[in-house]
Amino acid sequence: MFDMRLRHAGHIRHYSITSSDENGWEVRLQEDQTLRRHDHYRDWHRVERAMVQFEFEVHQLKALGWQDAN
Repeated sequence: MFDMRLRHAGHIRHYSITSSDENGWEVRLQEDQTLRRHDHYRDWHRVERAMVQFEFEVHQLKALGWQDAN
């Protein structure tokens, strides 16, 4: 659903939103080897908000020189 890896100066950020079962979605942000965010939502509106936040962060990081690492 959403899967984006960015790299910059030896660092990696991985943003992902996946369907975890028929009743929910898993939202994750991993920076290098550290899991910074791990949420499970059953409410689609929360998933939409998380996706908008991830898209905004990715856009900002790319403006700062981060590149796709997929």
